[in-house]
Amino acid sequence: MSRGSQQCRADVIGLAREHGFVHVRVANVSQTPRFSTYAHWIERGHHGEMAYLARNMDVRSDPRRRMEGAQSVLALGVPYPSEVPPDPGGLTGRVARYAWGRDYHNLVGKRLRKLKRDLRANGINAWGGVDTAPILERAWAEAAGLGVTGKSCVQFLPGQTSYLFLAILFVDQQLLPDTPIGRDHCGSCTRCLVGCPTDAFSGPYALDATKCIAYWTIESREIAPKSLRSQFGRWLLGCDVCQEVCPHNHKNPSVLEQDLQPRNAWIDLPELLCTPDEDLLERYRGTPLRRPRGDGLKRNACIVLGNIGDPDACDVIRTQALTHPAPIVRAAAVWALRELDGLPSKLDEHDPMVLRELD
Repeated sequence: MSRGSQQCRADVIGLAREHGFVHVRVANVSQTPRFSTYAHWIERGHHGEMAYLARNMDVRSDPRRRMEGAQSVLALGVPYPSEVPPDPGGLTGRVARYAWGRDYHNLVGKRLRKLKRDLRANGINAWGGVDTAPILERAWAEAAGLGVTGKSCVQFLPGQTSYLFLAILFVDQQLLPDTPIGRDHCGSCTRCLVGCPTDAFSGPYALDATKCIAYWTIESREIAPKSLRSQFGRWLLGCDVCQEVCPHNHKNPSVLEQDLQPRNAWIDLPELLCTPDEDLLERYRGTPLRRPRGDGLKRNACIVLGNIGDPDACDVIRTQALTHPAPIVRAAAVWALRELDGLPSKLDEHDPMVLRELD
């Protein structure tokens, strides 16, 4: 691979695109942009139980502490589908678009590993990752001109889409950088802030994850506060409202990735409750639906069924969720049955979490 600055840049970008990265932009390595904002967010505890977000803060602040000799940043993007399949109605729950198909950590991560391997074969050292690595991927993507961060804290390509998986790769070559998009592309719009079902935004660019539906349905091992549950609507896993209302998502980009097609956009909730936890883990192997585990999915299903308000759900909640070995499922079942006026008058229960629900 040529080492001339222009040619090296073209070769690296071409290689990234060969590995399936649709969007590729470049920035110079420096201390991480907007790191102080991130550190303040962590200090306020707005990351909730996601303790991994507070680790390796030295590397997050300056990637050269992890990769000595890093000179350039590759910001890489893979779009995912956004057109929602028809609503089947009934006792079904919604899944956020990012989780419709294969887990992006696997899909994007595999491409990233192959890209790093090929770069090394050409004498270029590289380090990076998706959002599990100690990297502020949105800050680097913005610095490289791969979109901007909106008031919802979601990265978007102005006038195109926010439905985009990001990956960041640091390389030990000086590549000609791209120009950041710059300019405020949100303007006076506050649709994402106003539209959030749980009021998770304290202001523009300020998300409190502990009020976010995605946090409670995916990350947390607890049950959401009662004040939030009725706002979950039919969201079984994740939430897309802040993206759905964004005017930059006015069209659905064509995404041909078969691994990301909407296989799991809608989930039958009674069937989910009737399926053993270990079978759910096997069914959703390789997808984001596996992340909350079987008991987390069933906790979520109970809350959604309580929100749907159909008394026909009472039997399956009583027979499957109210007898589940996990307290978070039983606690969610108690809440749902109370919402549906189907809670038994007496329960043999001793777990503190469930007892709090009964109180």
